[in-house]
Amino acid sequence: MSVSVDTRPAAAPNVADAVETVASHLHPVPSYDLADHPKPKGLEEVWRFTPLKRLAGLLDEPAGDGGHLDWVIDAPAGVTTAEITTEAAIALGGPAPSDRIAALAVSHAGGAVHLDVPAEAELDRPVLITLTGDDAERLVHGHVVITVGAFAKATIVLEHHGSARYASYLTVLVGDGAQLELVGLQLWADDAVHAGQVALRVGRDASVKTLNASLGGDLVRLVETADYAGPGGDLQQSGVYFVDAGQHIEHRLFVDHNAPHTKSNVDYRGALQGRGAHSVWVGDVLIRKVAEGITTYESNKNLVLTDGCRADSVPNLEIETGEIEGAGHASTTGRFDDEQLFYLRSRGIAEAEARRLVVHGFFADIIRRIGIPEVEARLLEAVEDELAINVGLPEGGNR
Repeated sequence: MSVSVDTRPAAAPNVADAVETVASHLHPVPSYDLADHPKPKGLEEVWRFTPLKRLAGLLDEPAGDGGHLDWVIDAPAGVTTAEITTEAAIALGGPAPSDRIAALAVSHAGGAVHLDVPAEAELDRPVLITLTGDDAERLVHGHVVITVGAFAKATIVLEHHGSARYASYLTVLVGDGAQLELVGLQLWADDAVHAGQVALRVGRDASVKTLNASLGGDLVRLVETADYAGPGGDLQQSGVYFVDAGQHIEHRLFVDHNAPHTKSNVDYRGALQGRGAHSVWVGDVLIRKVAEGITTYESNKNLVLTDGCRADSVPNLEIETGEIEGAGHASTTGRFDDEQLFYLRSRGIAEAEARRLVVHGFFADIIRRIGIPEVEARLLEAVEDELAINVGLPEGGNR
């Protein structure tokens, strides 16, 4: 591992002088310049699990801008949205793209949508953003910037539906002392392709919770990166995915502990069924020399329901200082727990129903963290639809 001077914009004035760039094959140096993100060949560490041919042109520079997904925004009073130029979006100071698809999304989105929650606002209901595509052959690029002012409290939900070939870049800037819950739902049609990045910057003493649910699409590849604008930031990242035959769902997370006394926790869970179902989860936590007194843990669990599935799970820790409170990771992949099934069967529950209950228990703990009843209900119904493919419907055929 080599260390060099950081020439990127400072993450935060109070820690910038102590933050170094750590060169690693796990996290390329962010840049808005497309020349810094050459087209991958599939041998690179950050691309080796991705079926590049199935990205349907998302790695290629298009001849022009391909328009946008259809947007519907339901926001409480005080939240503002505006279309801004790409230059104005970059000037807001967020992290730069970490891969080619995100860089292409910025350069070809024709500007950005800026959603702002003002400082000290406490929203009385979630912000709901629904993005819908109508053509699986249409190449679409999207650039969104969310800013949450200091000491504000907000919940923001982004739902993706329909069909498209979608390259996205979402920047989320959370002010000092703010509290944000960010939910991303990938409920695409079976022919959709979606790849992109969510770049988080957590303010001093801010609290951020993210939850990603990927249950649709032919191929979904999402990169979520996070760093800290000062000490005391707390980041909790959760996710669920259900992968069917022939489907590829990939989640890659990178947490950059670039400030002292920060926290992070990652908990992702996935289920796979059907021949050719392929999930990829890669988690990487970098603890820099300046990041003394931090705590971090990352966990990924995969439940394989049928033969012919493949689950790749790769947790990583890069530690540059020993002055930390705690750091760890865990990864498990396996079939149904025989003891759980035996317990349920011994109490007169049919095998198919027992398997359903185990899967629901596997996912429900994370889904219930959303705290929005209508969103939780939709996700649990989507899980039921997935289970009906191989496990069967509940007794009596009712959901």
